Amino acid sequence: MNKPAFVFRTSPHGSASGREGLDAVLAASALTEALAVFFIGDGVYQLLEGQDPAALLARNYTATFGLFELYDIESVYVCAESLAERGLNVSRLNIAVQPLSRDELVARLADFNVRLTF
Repeated sequence: MNKPAFVFRTSPHGSASGREGLDAVLAASALTEALAVFFIGDGVYQLLEGQDPAALLARNYTATFGLFELYDIESVYVCAESLAERGLNVSRLNIAVQPLSRDELVARLADFNVRLTF
């Protein structure tokens, strides 16, 4: 059985990558419960609360990450070092996540045989 991991590495609103990744996670959740979502590097900005991309003429899709709970997506991880490097902490994020060190994150990613990066 495939165990997919979805890895968000890019900031939101600069490209369609984050929105497409979110759509993929929600679609895959209908097929398997053995998935996880990871936010690393600039991907942590995907979860930053209070975003307003109107100046970029973009739709704010980031609030849709809040649907993870409704879709029973429970394995959501964020790189603690990536947050710290950007002056952020989990209290500024719009969903509940489990912070992991880089080493813990790499170890957790090794449990998944399919990795999709957005």
